[in-house]
Amino acid sequence: MTPGLGAAAPLRSSVPGAWPGAGTGPAAGPGAVAEFGPGPGRGVVLHPADPQVLLAHGIGSQHDLPISPFYAFAGAFTALFVSFLALGLLWPVSRFRGDRSGLALPAGFQRVADAPVTRTTLRGLGLAAALAVLLHLLLGPDDPARNPAPGAVYVLLWVGLVPASLLLGPAWRLLNPLRTLHRLLCRIRRRPPGAGRPLPARLGQWPAAAGLFGFTWLELVAPDPASTTTLLHAFAGYAALHLLLAARFGERWFADADAFEAYSDLLARLSPLGRRGDGRLALRNPFHGLDATPERPGLVATVCVLLGSTAYDGYSDNPAWINAVQTSPLGRTPAATLGLLASVALVATLHCLCAGATRLVSGPHPRPLTAFAHSLVPIALGYLIAHYFSLLVTEGPRTVIMAVGTDNGPDPSPPLGPGGLAALQVIAVVAGHVLGVIAAHDRSVRLFPPARAVAGQLPLLALMVTYTLGGLTLLLN
Repeated sequence: MTPGLGAAAPLRSSVPGAWPGAGTGPAAGPGAVAEFGPGPGRGVVLHPADPQVLLAHGIGSQHDLPISPFYAFAGAFTALFVSFLALGLLWPVSRFRGDRSGLALPAGFQRVADAPVTRTTLRGLGLAAALAVLLHLLLGPDDPARNPAPGAVYVLLWVGLVPASLLLGPAWRLLNPLRTLHRLLCRIRRRPPGAGRPLPARLGQWPAAAGLFGFTWLELVAPDPASTTTLLHAFAGYAALHLLLAARFGERWFADADAFEAYSDLLARLSPLGRRGDGRLALRNPFHGLDATPERPGLVATVCVLLGSTAYDGYSDNPAWINAVQTSPLGRTPAATLGLLASVALVATLHCLCAGATRLVSGPHPRPLTAFAHSLVPIALGYLIAHYFSLLVTEGPRTVIMAVGTDNGPDPSPPLGPGGLAALQVIAVVAGHVLGVIAAHDRSVRLFPPARAVAGQLPLLALMVTYTLGGLTLLLN
């Protein structure tokens, strides 16, 4: 969810020196793309929508699609309904076993992975990367076209954590520079990193959900998200708050409350690499990892922030929305903030209605809201891939090149044309929902009697169809 991006738009829209920050301008005509320059006096510059810009914005126009929107919707709904019917007929009992499953990796591999030198090296790399970004923010130019720090935050960190967590598991837990700083401070004070007061059980992941909302507000709504001053203030405050609370509650605070750890841990539930309940590293069916997602307070809020903010990112560059925000009597930032809040609230409301309907159909359940929250994780992953694949593969290399000081060469080109990228985006959204249907079905047949298990999924199916309709509408328009 990058400032001012629609579906997978790059940070600079392939126009050197332009940065689509969260600032929004007057509605542009059909042949123009709004872009926003950094720094004082930054305003709106409209560029004709040439093929490079359309390519950078992911889908381009509907004329670039390999199939018509009608067939995209028809195919998506067919996939959902066929999956639902097939599961009802062929999947009568639960098959996922959470953290009890998985093929244990060789003991030598585990010894290397868990060795103190390995963990210390990873912590050092995370801290060194954070210090490098800090130096660029302090000493570099306040221009995202010449300073890699904004790209490091909005691309390499936020978007890069998706493939890193899917391939390696909860990677941010070892790379987190705040954890490393906390450990260093504890060593100075001669205090165990885990020492501190116990966290209230009802707190759960609520702090992480609030942190995720704050970060998405920073990149999608803040007046100048790519400014070095904005990023310095935001991350200085974030670091100070978490270090103070970790000093009070111990290292456990980061696992429960750090926004990026919660984000990485959720996505890592779908990684084929994980840990069994006995602590062994194992190769597993990703559905087993997803099934082991803890049902904790704040889990629903965390997933709804991911879904809602991605949805807001999808319509925030719509000319009608841009015009509404710019002409709002509240002002641009308050109006955009309300839009982001409304998007997250809508996703959460739909989930709550679905949970209530499921309870009515299937019978009482002590945790109706969280019991099926894990099924939203693959949906969120599908949206993230659909929106930010081209962003990562174009702006990621550009940011690295800028950071190492290599002379600027040709801008990296998207690996897929508009048609191929559109197909990838549609497949990602649909596949995410189908995986969500499978996860929800397995949980349903475990929790409810056979006679009610399938009927209890009808509200969930309606929710998946609604999310699919919304996701494809944002992508195709």
